[in-house]
This record gives sequence, structure tokens and C-alpha cells, in this order.
Amino acid sequence: MATNGIQYSERYYDDVYEYRHVVLPQDIAKRLPKDKLLSEAEWRALGVQQSRGWVHYARHRPEPHMLFRRPKGYGTAQQVAVPMQQ
Repeated sequence: MATNGIQYSERYYDDVYEYRHVVLPQDIAKRLPKDKLLSEAEWRALGVQQSRGWVHYARHRPEPHMLFRRPKGYGTAQQVAVPMQQ
């Protein structure tokens, strides 16, 4: 799926999370802050469109990839409890 040059991966999973990565065109990628992850409002303002619950948890440098995750089964009765991180 591609919108405004933004490319979205298929979802992939582990035992706790579902993941996807988003590839930004260079004109959008150059607007990303270098030192922080984006809130939902911030990545939506860049034009990234996804359903609710996704959290920007990493960048894959040097490529313009944003990595997102959310609890497996988000928004359903089958949602997996996410372990507390210490």
C-alpha cells in the first residue's frame, strides 16, 4: 500500500506485538527529528495513515524507515497483555 509516496509493510508478529514498518519518501523523511520518536499526532501530521494503537518505537537508519508496533490483538478481546519493562 502506498499513499503520497509513503509505503506501508504488511504486518508481522511475535508473541506480544504486531509490527509494521513505514518507508517515507525523502522529502518527508528529511523532516523527521533526529533525536526523538514521534507521537501519534506528529507522525499523522507527516501524512502517515494507520489505524489506532500504533506506536513509533524505532527508526531504521540510514533508510527512511519508521518502525511501529502495538499489542497483538489490539482493540479485540484477544489483546495480549504487554509485560512491564524495567
